[in-house]
Amino acid sequence: MKRDQNSVKVIDSHAHLQDPRFASDVDQVIERACEGGVEMMICVGYDLQSSRDALALAGRYPQIRVVAGVHPHDAKSMNDQVLSELWELGSDPKVVAIGEMGLDFYRNLSPVEDQKKAFRAQIKLAQELRKPIVIHDRDAHAQVLSIIKEEKAGSNGGIMHCYSGHLPLAIELIKEGFAISFAGPLTYSNAKKSVETATRLPINKILIETDCPYLAPQSHRGKRNEPLWVWEVAKKLAECQKKSLEEVAYITANNTRQVFRI
Repeated sequence: MKRDQNSVKVIDSHAHLQDPRFASDVDQVIERACEGGVEMMICVGYDLQSSRDALALAGRYPQIRVVAGVHPHDAKSMNDQVLSELWELGSDPKVVAIGEMGLDFYRNLSPVEDQKKAFRAQIKLAQELRKPIVIHDRDAHAQVLSIIKEEKAGSNGGIMHCYSGHLPLAIELIKEGFAISFAGPLTYSNAKKSVETATRLPINKILIETDCPYLAPQSHRGKRNEPLWVWEVAKKLAECQKKSLEEVAYITANNTRQVFRI
């Protein structure tokens, strides 16, 4: 899908282009995205090495910015040395936020207390660096919101990525300084809760993402996801908001620039 160079472009606000599933063809994936009107991709780390790899990719492609952090799955690896290295990574101008961080009580790959400790530590780090945060929340809505409020986590802005919660929680998160990002699941046939939320939230608080290589949209379900397909999320959001695709692409891209200050 090659789009006219003068047409409105879109931003994929959350991708994992450093994932091993892109190892053999990441150049072609990025080229397809750029030709298809994706002007920028935010490459998100989930541990120290993936954050370093994302930064290396950003060194090769001006269309890429980076989020550096430790995912709740790897929270048990968090210690002072990891925090120190995160500080160094986070100080790079190409790193526009800290994350993805948060809580995941679905898989519980790290003990709950380790997850909470790593979450709080990274919030504090982001506050010291004066950068926004990117939050992962799965089956931990109440606990995530509680920590956000206790730590004033939205003081520098942030994103609740791949949002799957109800509308009232999204409204609470917006009050705390967060934007809400929707991914491929918004396009799924059983996404009634997400569709209601995407329909009723103010468009100036919404971002779109792929979370690739995961969560391909309905039209590509079961395949490896990629940044080009963020347009499918944009189309569904346009339907929810009763706006044109071009308007949604333009507004969500601007929202992404504002949150990440780029």
